[in-house]
Amino acid sequence: MSISPATLAHLPLLLLLLLPTSSLSKTFLVRVHHDSKPSIFPTHKHWYESTLTSLSPTTTTTTDQTPSRIIHTYDTIFHGFSAKLSPLQAKNLESLSGIVAVIPEQIRKLETTRSPEFLGLKTTDSAGLLKESDFGSDFVIGVIDTGIWPERQSFNDRDLGPVPGKWKGECVSGKDFPTTSCNRKLIGARYFSDGYEATNGKMNETTEYRSPRDSDGHGTHTASIAAGRGKGNFQKFSGFNLARLAAYKVCWSAGCYDSDILAAFDAAVRDGVDVVSLSVGGVVVPYYLDAIAIGAFGAADAGVFVSASAGNGGPGGLTVTNVAPWVTTVGAGTLDRDFPANVKLGNGKIIPGMSVYGGPGLAPGRLYPLIYAGNEGSDGYSSSLCLEGSLDPKFVKNKIVLCDRGINSRAAKGEVVQKAGGIGMILANGVFDGEGLVADCHIIPATAVGASSGDEIRKYITSASKSKSPPTATIEFQGTRLHVRPAPVVASFSARGPNPETPEILKPDIIAPGLNILAAWPDRVGPSGLPSDKRQTEFNILSGTSMACPHVSGLAALLKAAHPEWSPAAIRSALMTTAYTVDNRGGTIGDESTGNSSTVMDFGAGHVHPQKAMDPGLVYDMNSYDYVDFLCNSNYTTKNIQAITRKNADCRGAKKAGHIGNLNYPSLTAVFQQYGRRKMSTHFIRTATNVGDANAVYQVAVKPPSGTLVTVEPEKLVFRRVGQRLSFLVRVEAVAVKLSPGSSSTKSGSIIWSDGKHVVTSPLVITMQTPL
Repeated sequence: MSISPATLAHLPLLLLLLLPTSSLSKTFLVRVHHDSKPSIFPTHKHWYESTLTSLSPTTTTTTDQTPSRIIHTYDTIFHGFSAKLSPLQAKNLESLSGIVAVIPEQIRKLETTRSPEFLGLKTTDSAGLLKESDFGSDFVIGVIDTGIWPERQSFNDRDLGPVPGKWKGECVSGKDFPTTSCNRKLIGARYFSDGYEATNGKMNETTEYRSPRDSDGHGTHTASIAAGRGKGNFQKFSGFNLARLAAYKVCWSAGCYDSDILAAFDAAVRDGVDVVSLSVGGVVVPYYLDAIAIGAFGAADAGVFVSASAGNGGPGGLTVTNVAPWVTTVGAGTLDRDFPANVKLGNGKIIPGMSVYGGPGLAPGRLYPLIYAGNEGSDGYSSSLCLEGSLDPKFVKNKIVLCDRGINSRAAKGEVVQKAGGIGMILANGVFDGEGLVADCHIIPATAVGASSGDEIRKYITSASKSKSPPTATIEFQGTRLHVRPAPVVASFSARGPNPETPEILKPDIIAPGLNILAAWPDRVGPSGLPSDKRQTEFNILSGTSMACPHVSGLAALLKAAHPEWSPAAIRSALMTTAYTVDNRGGTIGDESTGNSSTVMDFGAGHVHPQKAMDPGLVYDMNSYDYVDFLCNSNYTTKNIQAITRKNADCRGAKKAGHIGNLNYPSLTAVFQQYGRRKMSTHFIRTATNVGDANAVYQVAVKPPSGTLVTVEPEKLVFRRVGQRLSFLVRVEAVAVKLSPGSSSTKSGSIIWSDGKHVVTSPLVITMQTPL
């Protein structure tokens, strides 16, 4: 390879993000040190193109097949570009001294009311978060998702004032999306498809919009949760939030590509958003390999709060995603509302179920023949799951069919049953799904039942088939039920800790409503999401941490409006230290998958409590350099840290001053490797900032995890003024527990500061591990 001295002299500091596409070319994100570009180049793009040309002069045409085509340029939170490069170019770049890292890109996926009352938000309140924040009307939430359906009433701008003067964004026109689609509510809209098309070729514009318009529904739904407006009886939490919206469309039929996501982060911060809401996830990788973590750091560094979904991989452990400590990671809980649709068996037994099917029901009082699909198909496995083409119409016609959950979508199973002539479906959870029920908008009369209920129905079918009374059943749809107890409960699908990348940082941070959430929905997309579903609805019910995340995004905008001086870390701290862990029956928040109590690994600090978060008393604040110290103590190299933060890190001071657990986080987590030791100890240093009353004395109360001795020094914090910062030391001593090799044990407690008016609670989590 030949590179001229002039090029070497100005070679940028590069971060490369690699996306496998074919054996010939790959997509990279290229990070550039944000010093001045050489004056010989009129624009940064020309400079970047020149750098690519110098790497391999024989491969620098601009056709789609050649590897050196620039896809995006970035200039706000991430200085650089993305481009298609050949493996040789990538190798040559990686060998240069200015290169920070070569990173495999990921394709991300979407993490697919009564919220305001349940959250304690009412428009009639004379005080509280909504009143204090003026409903968030001057603050902007950027939703990075599948776009938006701007005509929905959730996005009307009735009674809203002018667009905030700080706003620098645009309403980008495109297919079926003129610039007039935006208004004083939806103040900005952009779309990013170049990364998607660099891998997949030109999009199919008969099924997708080359514009910010939503052809999926997910983005419209999440946007209306974050800051939509209620209509009629549909009074959602979002109906109260007058924050402005900006939609950034990055997700397409083949997924959400990192190069496009980073472009959206870059644009959102440049446009002037106050909050980024991201209901998109993927596998967990080190932060310097994670485009979402890198983009979110740049946003947080600019003072923008980032809320992200925890993922839907629950109820298993180690499933949580979007785990960077500068991101607020949100799991999903239930509301005190459900949609009962019970199964009545021929033996008179009633099996509880859940559904929001709204079409013609089954004949009242009539019982229908009932079969288990796994008993009737040519292939017991595929037929049990009601996969496409697996059901024989001669066994299914005019019957209710029991299908097992898994592989294909829940609504698609109903379509398979319908095609085979079935008249109804019962969808049974597998063992891993537990007892958690999701209400779906099915295309035939259908309901979902838990794993144990599925077992009971199968046993009934088996025994009745051997008797003179063949198995029969019906589904009884009972509409909406309110004031359900217990609530909240951690949703079965909600991803759980421990944090796979940094076990010393508790994730998820908090939970918020994410099960059966009612919000806006586009035209031209049936409520089941199936292509064959031609029904239209202005609102739809979805479940997922995708729905929980925008609740927190909306709350963050309200908190930022009430406290403009608060940093993203202060807002997260207020949400975490005021969260609650007790349900409406007075017990610990339960786990939907098991029916037992949940733990900090399921709900983090607890369920959000908006009114208390407005006045938390104390916050644990942080700035970007605190995160740099955290990365130093995570044993990241200087190059790794630069890849994430753009900052030159001298890790000597950070490592001398503390350890990874000393990040000023609102939760405290220690991991002890026993290695045959009988006693182990560690310490945490935390600094609390007074955001409550000028003269306040806080006394500590310790609830130690079982088997530990916990002390706090000092036991009293005496604040003389608002904004004053005081530090304290937490010492933890743990005694070894009996564990089999390779296993672990986690116990939790809490550190609670109170001045008699405010209660500031931090989870304290101790994990004991025995190596293999």
